[in-house]
Amino acid sequence: MAVPGRAGGRDTASQILDVAERLVQTRGFNAFSYGDVAAEVGVTKPALHYHFAGKAELGEALVARYAARFQAALEHIDATTDAAAKKLAAYADLYQQVLMEDRMCLCGMLAADYDTLPDTMRHAVVTFFDRNETWLAGVLEQGIREGTLRASGPSREIAQMVIGTLEGAMLVARTYHDSARFVTTAKCLLAELARGPGS
Repeated sequence: MAVPGRAGGRDTASQILDVAERLVQTRGFNAFSYGDVAAEVGVTKPALHYHFAGKAELGEALVARYAARFQAALEHIDATTDAAAKKLAAYADLYQQVLMEDRMCLCGMLAADYDTLPDTMRHAVVTFFDRNETWLAGVLEQGIREGTLRASGPSREIAQMVIGTLEGAMLVARTYHDSARFVTTAKCLLAELARGPGS
């Protein structure tokens, strides 16, 4: 889910989004300026405004692109993985991949800045989490039907718990500069949701 370093020949708008995404994932939305992005991309601030009228528009584009990539990743999991428990593990792995790039979930970082975000960005962040909850609830329901997953409450509530646990685990792991903390939490979460023989 983390965007790799920009390649030669990439259009300016994509380069701007790549740099801004990394800055949000490592600093937060309020901790960088257009000047920071312009300096890294190698363009003037007026050139940034040509592509994105303001920081709000840049933020909206960031969330839209990130959400589209995340949705594509979920669709790939559905297309290549049959068992619900494996889908759940693949979902947790998406977060781990981001963390291994020394980044945080883009929408998780934006959620930390939620009260200061423009309304359009707030809506986009909520929509991102809503769609993840819907997908996870479906996976949980599949696992319950299969007899491979268990839930102590409504699937939507368990889905909320999964997202909250993974997002929180990322933050704590980042605090300690120790991705193993995230891995341990994810394993415990998956084990708790797994339904063993006779359980």
